[in-house]
Amino acid sequence: MKFKLLMPVFLFLFGFIYLFTSTSTVEANNSWGGYHWARTSNPFSLKLGDNLSSNWDPYLVTASTDWNLSSVLDTTIVSGLTTGRRCRPTSGRIEVCNSTYGKNGWLGIAQIWASGNHIAQGTTKMNDTYFNTSKYNTPAWKKLVVCQEIAHAFGLDHQDEIFDNPNLGTCMDYTNNPSGPPSNEHPNTHDFEELELIYSHLDSFTTVGQTVGQTAKAMAMDNAENPEAWGRQIKSKGKLALYERDFGGGHKVFTFIIYAE
Repeated sequence: MKFKLLMPVFLFLFGFIYLFTSTSTVEANNSWGGYHWARTSNPFSLKLGDNLSSNWDPYLVTASTDWNLSSVLDTTIVSGLTTGRRCRPTSGRIEVCNSTYGKNGWLGIAQIWASGNHIAQGTTKMNDTYFNTSKYNTPAWKKLVVCQEIAHAFGLDHQDEIFDNPNLGTCMDYTNNPSGPPSNEHPNTHDFEELELIYSHLDSFTTVGQTVGQTAKAMAMDNAENPEAWGRQIKSKGKLALYERDFGGGHKVFTFIIYAE
């Protein structure tokens, strides 16, 4: 009889624990497709090429410092190897750029070149055509976009994609009010948890820090800020979109878009 009386209590507690752990897992699940940099040890060091004008440099420093709190990833800011307008990729690193790209609708872009499920190189672009306007020319907007676009090149996706709901307190949450409260200018705990999940296994080779890349040759893209070069749209929600261009042989370029209002 006592066993029968205790069963409902046990089931309730089991259900509560399951719900709690499942919810926690879902909240931290902001990887996209399992794409990651191949490397043979953790933490690994990833170079961020600085092709930015001086007014953008502090925001790159902030983003690099923030993401270096991760236990699996260290970023290092180095001299850029391209120009803001062209923003050509460099194998084994991320080039970070800004320019007046024109009234083409997008505020920021992250592009990732992948071979199989391994990231080989990336670029991020901030469009000063919009950032020079009163709405976007604020530290909060610039911190959000730099933080988020760089993180896409790590393999992170958004935690939330609803434009006008309450902030989650992470730059991986798109918003119409990045300063909050809470602020969406920096990563949060769930972002670091997800990076740990993405990079929990090691590879037998590395795509980090290469100076010559066959992947780049296989996936050359001219005028990469032009939508005609992005391939097919595989995701669209509000002010966000994701495109995929398939070059065959497991070689793809992914383009993440943040649109301006």
